[in-house]
Amino acid sequence: MRSIVTGLARTIGVALLSAVITPLAGSMPLMAQGVTDSLQLPFLTLRNRTGSDTPGEMFGDERSGLSAGWCRVREIDLSVLGTIAEAAPPFIREELLRVDQVTQTESGTLLDRLQEGMTGAAPALYVHGYYIGFDKGCRRAVLLQQNANLAGRFLWFSWPSDGAVAYYTHDVSDLYWSVPDLADAIIDLHQRFGSGVVDVVGHSLGARGVVLALYEVASRNPEVRLDEVVLLAPDIDFGIFQRLLPRIRPMADKITIYVTKGDRPLALSAQLNGYPRLGEAGNDVSTLGDVEVIDLSALPAGSPSGHLYHIYSAAVGRDLNRLLNDGLHAAERPDLVPAGPNLWAMTGDE
Repeated sequence: MRSIVTGLARTIGVALLSAVITPLAGSMPLMAQGVTDSLQLPFLTLRNRTGSDTPGEMFGDERSGLSAGWCRVREIDLSVLGTIAEAAPPFIREELLRVDQVTQTESGTLLDRLQEGMTGAAPALYVHGYYIGFDKGCRRAVLLQQNANLAGRFLWFSWPSDGAVAYYTHDVSDLYWSVPDLADAIIDLHQRFGSGVVDVVGHSLGARGVVLALYEVASRNPEVRLDEVVLLAPDIDFGIFQRLLPRIRPMADKITIYVTKGDRPLALSAQLNGYPRLGEAGNDVSTLGDVEVIDLSALPAGSPSGHLYHIYSAAVGRDLNRLLNDGLHAAERPDLVPAGPNLWAMTGDE
């Protein structure tokens, strides 16, 4: 009986926390909340300036020229909620983050600062997915930076997603519109930091943007060489990726693709588009020459959608750290078990 009551209490606690945490955090004075950490995140964005004085609303969802700067994200401490907070699953942590400052600068100045601050390292350029406004994008980018231990070399590229769940087709159009600028950013980083050292990471629809940008770079500047290209839950037609891969594979030391079963947004995208998504487990990945595919299906989902394991799964964070910071191949990384010629299954605990 006690276990049933405890489980019910945890379920009620999580639901209660989800329902009250945002308005509560927004209304509590900063001193009462207790700021536990503050993190700076450099960004490049193609979003319009809104003129708002609210940091998280300074950039909107309209197309614009390239802007740059740093967004500062603070984490608030709601330990006043006691056992309710302790019952919260990992994905609730996003609601404990607030964008409290945005500093704007020229893109060249931002990259100059990155060069000055990086000794013996190069940036990991991250491209977000669909349904991501500027405020949410800052918060989730910080979570990925922390989960994969990328502080000091993380650079967020934000294209003008509408940040609305019903606007998937709008986001697709805005992503395609953004591809030339993403290609420019990749070329610029290669020229500034050198050959074979820059990493490029894309999540969901952003992974499609990465693939398309690399295809363009291969045509415009075939001498560009990157270190790691990582596609997380990529929302791109599996068959289209097969056809593009031969052009982009020579550009990177490694291309790593993370897939899983039960990814609801990718399942919906497959229905909408009529073809399987690259990020769905079960495709014949042996047809993808010289890439490494990591199947996460054995891990807990980490979030209700099954789509956000890159920011909420500690096991995935550890693997990304070993891949992006240590440069280890899949066969060299612990918790990965061979499951095919170029397929590994992750077995590590959270």
